[in-house]
Formats: sequence, structure tokens, C-alpha cells
Amino acid sequence: MKTIRQMLLAVLLTALLPPMAFAQLTDASEIVGKANIAAYYAGDDGRSAARMLIMDANGNRQQRQFTLLRQDVEDGGDQRYLVVFSRPADIRGTVFRVEKQVGRDDDRWLYLPALDLVKRIAAGDKRTSFVGSHFFYEDISGRALEEDNHTLIETTDEHYLIESTPKDPDTVEFASFRTWIDRETMLPMRSEYARASGEVYRRMEVTEVETIDGYPTGTEVRMADLDSGGYTITQFRFSEYDIGLPDRIFSERSLRNPPREWLQRN
Repeated sequence: MKTIRQMLLAVLLTALLPPMAFAQLTDASEIVGKANIAAYYAGDDGRSAARMLIMDANGNRQQRQFTLLRQDVEDGGDQRYLVVFSRPADIRGTVFRVEKQVGRDDDRWLYLPALDLVKRIAAGDKRTSFVGSHFFYEDISGRALEEDNHTLIETTDEHYLIESTPKDPDTVEFASFRTWIDRETMLPMRSEYARASGEVYRRMEVTEVETIDGYPTGTEVRMADLDSGGYTITQFRFSEYDIGLPDRIFSERSLRNPPREWLQRN
């Protein structure tokens, strides 16, 4: 009778507890791969309206508003991005385009309407400020997984803690970074970048999450420069997935002539 009671208890617990209570990953590369899919590959394509608030240490503030379009060439593989700015007036019409390529450097371009200039973003510039914010160009489309070695440091009830170290440290300003990945959604919820001394100087935090079209989505992200005390908050609104973005809009032509019909919700 005791054995039957134990079996019934086990069945009851299995029915009541969420699946993640029993699912635990142990391979760091697998965890990082799933987190990359969750953060950057929801659906086959997507569109978001974004509002960016930039604050410096003295309390001065700037705002940016833009629409982000994204198309996957292959799930977990190559992607295309187009970011079109609408506010403020002095950067209206600025367009950022990315051809994300797994296994080699991404191609990135920035169109500056005031100069009617298309500027190529060199691979060495990918970790510089994105339009004056505390986000880097690389943060927008994600850092290539193969550029770092990944180690699982700790597993808690809520998170996987991963430490990543660059394979080529001369190409980046950090010595390592740690990422807290939500075990249920697999979204990276916090990343901290450290110098060789161990001092953390840069922190990314996802402060709001919503489920949109069935995909857990970070809808508010804060990036802080701990040296200067400045930070940038980006809010993503009206996000949609699987909307059928055509290949043609992710072209060189779209830098000077953005696809207006796809920049607004239908």
C-alpha cells in the first residue's frame, strides 16, 4: 500500500508542477543556443516600434524613436535587420541595415540623410555606441555565439548563469561577461560585462516581458554604463511576428528609400 501511495503522489506532482521543474539543461553551449533563439529568432520575422530614452549622469535626456524590421533567413542562422528612425527631427530618416551572417562578420550599414551618406560599419566598430545610446551596434542583432567560450556557472530554480569569455580578447573591450537566462522562457534577463580585474562596468537588464503571438518577448530593456552613471532604456511596443516581410525590403535601396508600407501597423 505504501508503494501505491508513493506512485499516486508522484503522478499528482507530475500533473501539478510545471514541466520546467523537471527540465534542467547542463550543457552551456546548448543553453546559450536556446537563449539566442528566444531573444533574436521569435517567429520567422518581426516588427516592433521602439522608443529609446538616453540619460547621462547629469540627468540630461535624449529620445530616439524607430521601427525595427527583422527577417530570418534560417532559424538560428543568418538574419536581416532594418532599423528606421522617425524621431527626433535631426535624425529622422536615419536607417541602420544589418546582414547577420553566422560564421563570419556581419555586414552593417548606416544611412545619414543629412549628408545623403551610406556609411559602412566596420567589424571593429560593432562595439561602439548605437546612435548615441548606451547600446552598441552589436547589441541590436546579437553577438555571434562562436566568438566566445561559454561555461555554466550555476543553475538555480529560476536561472542558468553562464560566463562567456572572448576567444579573441584583442577585439573587444571586456574580459568576460555573465548572463542570467530565465529557465522557463530561455530569455537572457541580465548580462554583466567585466574587465580583467573582475570589475563590472556595463549591465543589461530586461525589465519587462510579455508573451506576444505565443513568444515571450522582452518589451523593456535597460543598458547601463556603470562608469559614467548613464543609461538607456528601450521600450518595444506593438510587436508582431510572422507578418510576411518580403525579401526586397532588406536591400541597399531601402537605406535611402525605407519601405513605408511596412513601417506601420496594418
